[in-house]
Amino acid sequence: MLYAILAYHDEKVVESWTKEEDESLMSELLQVNDRLVEEKHLGPAARLGPTGRAVTLRGTGAGLVTDGPFAETKEQLLGFYVVDYPSLEEAVAAARDLRRANPTAVYEIRPISLYLPGAPLAFRDEG
Repeated sequence: MLYAILAYHDEKVVESWTKEEDESLMSELLQVNDRLVEEKHLGPAARLGPTGRAVTLRGTGAGLVTDGPFAETKEQLLGFYVVDYPSLEEAVAAARDLRRANPTAVYEIRPISLYLPGAPLAFRDEG
């Protein structure tokens, strides 16, 4: 089963980190990332850009583009991981490893249903 692990954090806090603090945190997260890749559980992962540079498309027809996301939360979605585990409990365990590296972030774990499959998300060798 595929799960999305969505990483939320207060963007102002993240932007306040020094380059060294950010590099240290990313180094710890990459250690978890490398282990999950080695275990063939990790698919695509991304660190998203700042919400101030985002736009939202909504409405009918071609839609209207407006500045930024308009989430009603203190935290913003800053990145995500796609993982492949047989159970939600195992996906939560992976999120706990990420949280140990970044304890001030909030992680949401959500099942993914592929509604328009494109290229296969092969985590494990099929052969």
